[in-house]
Amino acid sequence: QVQLVESGGGLVQAGGSLRLSCAASGRTFSTYTMGWFRQAPGKEREFVAAIRWSSGSTYYADSVKGRFTISRDKGNNTVHLQIDSLKPEDTAVYYCAADPYSPYIDSRLRQAPLYDYWGQGTQVTVSS
Repeated sequence: QVQLVESGGGLVQAGGSLRLSCAASGRTFSTYTMGWFRQAPGKEREFVAAIRWSSGSTYYADSVKGRFTISRDKGNNTVHLQIDSLKPEDTAVYYCAADPYSPYIDSRLRQAPLYDYWGQGTQVTVSS
């Protein structure tokens, strides 16, 4: 059974940085695409970024390009999301997700139903 455990969230001032981590276990992830989503209070879950485990190819939502960086550490089965220049509108619960099947790395990955496995989320709060 795939397990995803996020960590690294917290309270930070605008302009600061955070590094979120997602520890993945229970499978060999070589064919997986890993994603990060976020959900702000009263809003729908929103795609943030995705990475192909095997190649390291990445895809980002337009709203976060240039500030967010997704990466994976194969040796530790961990996916990271580096968030720089944080803004109050980045405040949300951030979720890690795993898609076992999609072989592509493009806008189709924005669809939450593609991802079969989800973590419990980690809260990011940005104060102004």
